[in-house]
Amino acid sequence: MNTSIKPLERPAGLADRVYHQLRDNIGNHRIRPGERLQEVSLAAQLAVSRTPVREALARLESEGMIIVEGRGFVVPELTDTDIEEIYQLRFLLEPTAVSSAVAAIGSAADLAPMSSAIQGATAAEKSGDFRAFLEANSRFHNAWRALIPNRRMSKLLDQYVGHVRFLRVLTLGNAAARKAALNGMKNIHGAFRKRDAEAAAMAMHKHLQAAKRFLIDTIEQIHKDKQAERSRPEAQASRMTEKSI
Repeated sequence: MNTSIKPLERPAGLADRVYHQLRDNIGNHRIRPGERLQEVSLAAQLAVSRTPVREALARLESEGMIIVEGRGFVVPELTDTDIEEIYQLRFLLEPTAVSSAVAAIGSAADLAPMSSAIQGATAAEKSGDFRAFLEANSRFHNAWRALIPNRRMSKLLDQYVGHVRFLRVLTLGNAAARKAALNGMKNIHGAFRKRDAEAAAMAMHKHLQAAKRFLIDTIEQIHKDKQAERSRPEAQASRMTEKSI
């Protein structure tokens, strides 16, 4: 066997491309909370067969980006209660978890994945690349969570990771939110480098406060956009037509 021959780089699979397209559209609010996603109509819009759409939807559902409703899927609508409950849990768990992760650092090599993610997020923020920033942000959080010594705590965080991923997709399409997130990541990383567990917990708390603020702003803007659409003359005419049928 000739070991000098390198494997060919395969293009992204069609299901993967559909997945990223739908996830990006959720992130930039072209697909909004409450909007239904059906396999047949999506396949027609994307000019692909139903199989890659089905695979992409299943992946999005497993990550908490969409939920099953009837015979299709829907982007979940977050209420004020949803936001409060999610962040109450995050404020309770994540500062403690990140503090314990700092205490578990064995060597500088443990911080390498976090450093790499910070570099990726910095480059993505400068170029305005939402998808790349989202991936780097996920790698960063996965990196520090991998250091948590308490396996039960880690599993507890895993239980709501889909919800958190959805929140990131929803908010990080905003350039100001990405900048704030990057700043929070750097502060957390700095505390890890100093082996300062207390500083890491404080940095995480501030990071979550900023994330919650941007989420609330994002949800409010989505609601305003929806109300504006309903008040447009063409939308009113469409509703009148539907009533007359």
